[in-house]
Amino acid sequence: MALNTRDVASCPGYTLSGISQTQNSITANLQLAGAACNAYGTDLESLQLLVEYQTDSRLHVKIYDSAEQVYQIPTEYLDLPSGSQSSSADSLLSFSYTASPFSFAVQRSDTKETIFNTSDNPLIFESQYVYLRTSLPTDPYIYGLGEDSDPFRRPTDNYTRTLWNTGISFLPTESNLYGSHPVYLEMREGKAHGVFLANSDGMDIKIAKTDQGSQFLEYNINGGVLDLFFLAGPTPSAVSQQYSGIVGTPAEQAYWTYGFHQCKYGYQDVMMVAEVVYNYSQANIPLEVMWTDIDYMDGRRTWTLDPDRFPLEKMQELVTYLHDHNQSYIMMVDPPVSVNDSTSYDRGIQDDVFLKNSDGSIYLGGMWPGVTSWVDWMHPNAQDFWTAEVTSFFNAETGVDVDAIWIDMNEPANFCPFPCTDPFQWVIGSGDPPAPPAIRTTWPPLPGFPSDFQPPGSSLDKRQSTGNRTGLPGRDLLNPPYAIDSVIGPLYSSSLNTDLIATGGYAFYDIHNLFASGMQEATRNALLTRRPGLRPLIISRSTFAGSGKKSGHWTGDNASLWAHYRISIWQNMEFASIFQIPTVGADVCGFNDATWDLLCARWATLGAFYPFYRNHADISAPFQEFYRWPLVADAAREAIKRRFQLLDYFYTEFHYQTVDGTPNTILPLFFVYPEDANTLDIDLQFFFGKSLLVSPVTDDNSTSVSFYLPKDTFYDFFTGEMVQGNGATVARNNVSFTEIPVHIRGGSIIPMRVDGANNTKQLRELDFELLIAPDASGKASGRLYLDDGESINPTSQSEITFEYDSATSSAVIGGSFGYQTNAKLARVILLGEMGSSDAETSDIGKVVNVRKPLTDGFTIRTA
Repeated sequence: MALNTRDVASCPGYTLSGISQTQNSITANLQLAGAACNAYGTDLESLQLLVEYQTDSRLHVKIYDSAEQVYQIPTEYLDLPSGSQSSSADSLLSFSYTASPFSFAVQRSDTKETIFNTSDNPLIFESQYVYLRTSLPTDPYIYGLGEDSDPFRRPTDNYTRTLWNTGISFLPTESNLYGSHPVYLEMREGKAHGVFLANSDGMDIKIAKTDQGSQFLEYNINGGVLDLFFLAGPTPSAVSQQYSGIVGTPAEQAYWTYGFHQCKYGYQDVMMVAEVVYNYSQANIPLEVMWTDIDYMDGRRTWTLDPDRFPLEKMQELVTYLHDHNQSYIMMVDPPVSVNDSTSYDRGIQDDVFLKNSDGSIYLGGMWPGVTSWVDWMHPNAQDFWTAEVTSFFNAETGVDVDAIWIDMNEPANFCPFPCTDPFQWVIGSGDPPAPPAIRTTWPPLPGFPSDFQPPGSSLDKRQSTGNRTGLPGRDLLNPPYAIDSVIGPLYSSSLNTDLIATGGYAFYDIHNLFASGMQEATRNALLTRRPGLRPLIISRSTFAGSGKKSGHWTGDNASLWAHYRISIWQNMEFASIFQIPTVGADVCGFNDATWDLLCARWATLGAFYPFYRNHADISAPFQEFYRWPLVADAAREAIKRRFQLLDYFYTEFHYQTVDGTPNTILPLFFVYPEDANTLDIDLQFFFGKSLLVSPVTDDNSTSVSFYLPKDTFYDFFTGEMVQGNGATVARNNVSFTEIPVHIRGGSIIPMRVDGANNTKQLRELDFELLIAPDASGKASGRLYLDDGESINPTSQSEITFEYDSATSSAVIGGSFGYQTNAKLARVILLGEMGSSDAETSDIGKVVNVRKPLTDGFTIRTA
């Protein structure tokens, strides 16, 4: 429901008084300006205003209750910056206000352009409802405010974006999905700014027009405070970088994580998992990482192995085989602990870590294994409990020696319908959990695996603050007066009861959206305990602001549809460039329903340009491993070959995003060309790093694509042909299902590995070649970051720079060379120029053979 104009007019707003202003900050009192309207709760009479010029580009505006009883995000989940390191004189943004009725505006200091203005409607701050509206230009260009499957550029009329973490399949449009990210980026005439609301309560963010045609954006929130951060940009990349200064820079990932991953819900035993590994090898499709879904669990219980289908000794042999072949292994971990798992459940009882009902009893719900309980991540014992489970179950000697962890169902999902007063009866009545498949009696042999690993019967069988900030008393925590427009209905639907109170007095009503953040933090810390000093990979379904510094994300249970193939493009851009979660990917070929060769081939090709590249399908879907269709196998081999060539280029760009938050990984076109208005609506092309423009075929079953080339110099990545972009759409026909159009942006130098690796360990031993693509002035530059590929704090690194100038016909290699590598620079390929007497001419450009080690600087003559 929405607050209508008559309701807004009946609310009195607030009056500002007691203003204290310095060059760094403003503080003031806010007093209710008239009779309370109590629209969806009880109006608070006394508020506080805090304005901080935190940096030259970041302005903090916070409106909160004087007693500080209203819920605020706990620092354990998101430690927000405070204080002022700038001043009103130096800031790129300025704050102004009207005292009565109170409103405020944020402007650019140089142009005086207003980017946020609340004067049209009064502020409403109630016990269970907070309302703020800002005016906007007509039909604004707004991005962010996810997670969802709606258009990348947000609709501007009668649009509602609901934020409430929800586990839902098939990615319905106009629906809240798995994560909540209350940050948006707006483009205006080539300049960008951003607004982040640090609030984890359920909310509806509406973008619409008044009856008179005035554009607005409004927040309708179930509670909490208004904790706003304004980001000045002025480029979109700068906005994203400034946002990382609030929520943290993303976690760096190990080199191996960028290989190709395979998973399916429905591998019925360890032998079938081994079959898949073997079949990829036989098909000559490089498989870097094998995954196992909940199939491995005994009765779907976390921290257990099915003794018949996934016995420990065979799991250990599988992992040993993978590691011996330079491959990795990942398993699923769900958050709830089954009451029927006496070992883990008893430990949780002993450590007192489970969420409780108001009477002190342990809260019980239902998930895959039946009746379960959930960890209270705020509890002081929660980390030790979770670390003990992770380090015990995944012990390298006595458990399954996984290389990373996949966490799912952490919105969190609960299958027992509210009020779930008797979850044991629910299990009996519902037939859940689903029974595992029958044990197989025959298998094909698996050549190459140890003799004692062979399946039975096969031919090879050998066998602190003023207040507590936890929320006001007396709230209706199950059915608040303002009902957000969640796709699943009431807040508690398909999740935990929102009247549960976690350690510290926090109601699940307020921290529901943070549950996954707690699980991510605990899992990351547990993995660091298990393998100290090594970068942990965590892939999480549910996310919130700041998740990127702890985990990556896959975009959930999509379907084998062309529409979802297309949606994945802008979802990757959104998470990598705006939400600061660049370890992101979608289930390649689709999770639900049956894929087919044409779609899967295109998706295998597109997925090679996701940061996280995984084929994954549901138990109800047919098997869809790349080797099952000749066309898809061809597409996958070509895609992975290309990905390996570019892996160090992408690894470098990802690294620099972890350093300062500047988005370098998957970029919308307007991030690279912010002054080109034609790029603002483009959501089916993207930059892979800042130098490679990817323009996939996106029409159903098509071999044609029309894509936009900005006014710049480009080179076809595969042919080396120079293409002058004119700010217009270009058509290409006869694009086979194993191809994808890619163009190098003029002015770029791309460091690439030579061909010939089957896994990333081999890849790290191969030599480099430089692809030089000069701009219109004949210049180009690039960079390469090298380290050991796995340490959180590497003992040595190389930060190598490349510069080319046609005026001197030379490429200069410089920078720092701390990391010692056996890889050499084998050759340089110069695009856009004819060959000469001392250089060969290839199909794509002039080639200069080099064969010099990358352990010091040097200059290469190209003519």
